Amino acid sequence: MRLKIALVVHGRFHSFDLACALVRRGHDVTLLTNYPKWAVKRFGFPVNRVKSFWLHGVLTRLAHRLDPQRKFVNRDEWWHSLFGRWAAKTLCKEAWDVTHLWSGVAEEILQMLNGHAQLKILMRGSAHIAAQARLLAEETARAGVEQDHPSAWMIAREQREYALTDLIVTLSSFARDTFLGQGIAGGKVKLLPLGVNLTAFRPAAEVVEARSRRILSGAPLRVLYVGALSFQKGFQDLAAVIQTLCQPGARERRFMFRMVGPVVPEVKGLVAKLAECVEFVPKQAQADLPAWYAWADLFVFPTIQDGFAVVLGQAAASGLPILTTTNCGGPDILREGETGWILPIRDAQAFVERLRWCDAHREELAAMVHNIYQNFQPRNWDDVAADFEAICRQELAQRQ
Repeated sequence: MRLKIALVVHGRFHSFDLACALVRRGHDVTLLTNYPKWAVKRFGFPVNRVKSFWLHGVLTRLAHRLDPQRKFVNRDEWWHSLFGRWAAKTLCKEAWDVTHLWSGVAEEILQMLNGHAQLKILMRGSAHIAAQARLLAEETARAGVEQDHPSAWMIAREQREYALTDLIVTLSSFARDTFLGQGIAGGKVKLLPLGVNLTAFRPAAEVVEARSRRILSGAPLRVLYVGALSFQKGFQDLAAVIQTLCQPGARERRFMFRMVGPVVPEVKGLVAKLAECVEFVPKQAQADLPAWYAWADLFVFPTIQDGFAVVLGQAAASGLPILTTTNCGGPDILREGETGWILPIRDAQAFVERLRWCDAHREELAAMVHNIYQNFQPRNWDDVAADFEAICRQELAQRQ
């Protein structure tokens, strides 16, 4: 049975990839976003199925530029509520089998949609917001630097959304478990790990051969990080790892570090201290990322909390052994000791020891690279769409 599905997202996130995959499966999909239609078209989604509140996107980006430190405390209240009211009015003009709503902008929709949707699903891209707030508060105290965190208003709003929705979709076992830990019934929380464009990120065989030869030659191991440079992503620990393994002025270096992504203001002081040891590359378009992954021998991602972390799927598709933490999608993606390693959060020494192990066991590391490339690939977006469809059909069948 063809399902009529609305995806409602204040931005892009993974919604465009999921929407395209659902269309390929034959569903009637409408995308409500604050991206302009011409921008959505670049991702391959039919523009005649896009409802765009593009002015919201323009205004929120302008607000972020004018207020990067989020000193305007009511900013979330203005923009999230505005988008939610627009989306609610738009959705209520039709009837839907499934509405898939991004958290934070869903409250108005969930309040108004009764009778217009058989199944209302909330997509939460991070941990339960209370767990997320706790982890970020701990990180603020540890770093001694104030950082972006959910406001009290946003925490209360999302918790109301959790109560109003039929189902909550989480993207990792870590995120799902934070909901269970907050007392949300297990049957209400569904796990839907994300995918990756395997065609775009799978490297040519010669890239993998060059990586293997480089590892076996004894050359410095190339360690890559991709994503925003922030304390939430574990930058304090990553800086400690680099300062331990890469001493400025050392005659011989065993590691080279490259970080690709935007620098959040809170870490600029630490970034300056690492200038001699790290190559910092600004945020790159997704289409250009495969070339940066091809440069590396290892991928490191010491995040404090991520609902999933799509860069892990990209790195795995690129044939890279991965070092990451328990608090993301890593435990769902990796096979310990075969495709990478799962390490505790806030434990820089554990990352140092594992990187030193990689340097001392280069034959094993090169064999791991070949094993990942030949025998292991993460999920693609068609897998994700099939699982999303199965969740919807199972829940709709129970409601008949």
